[in-house]
Amino acid sequence: MTDASFEDGREAPLNLGAEDADDLQVISTLAQDAIFPITEMTWRPSERRFGLLLNRFRWEDKDAAARRDRPFERVQSVLVFDSVLSVASQGVERGDKEMVMSLLSIDFEAGEDGAGQIMLTLAGDGSIRLSVEALDVTLKDVTRPYQAPSGQAPHHPE
Repeated sequence: MTDASFEDGREAPLNLGAEDADDLQVISTLAQDAIFPITEMTWRPSERRFGLLLNRFRWEDKDAAARRDRPFERVQSVLVFDSVLSVASQGVERGDKEMVMSLLSIDFEAGEDGAGQIMLTLAGDGSIRLSVEALDVTLKDVTRPYQAPSGQAPHHPE
């Protein structure tokens, strides 16, 4: 019996959940530098759900790709926030249907009884603030990985 290699699992899709700030930091790191058209941002007040369809750089595969001298990859992922009470944005031109945004980070400011604010910081001074009753976030890959169009890894401060 042999140990599994990175190659064996490199296309395994992510399906992660976050229910506390530490979990959310893992998702934030994996979603850093993801890009999405403004048209792939959805707020469903009746379901208390906010979602994004992201084109996410596969940070978890970066080192293996570099070692094996193969292309860096992106993957389409759904990032869903549940228990959302309200959504506010700053620096986001909702009327510009051609706008493509880049996600820099996701942070949580705790309030009382598990409630709080989730802040999505975007490149170019934009932000989206979600008021939540509880921290309930899911990041799920929904396509097979594909070669990053730029062929480059984004700059990712360690």
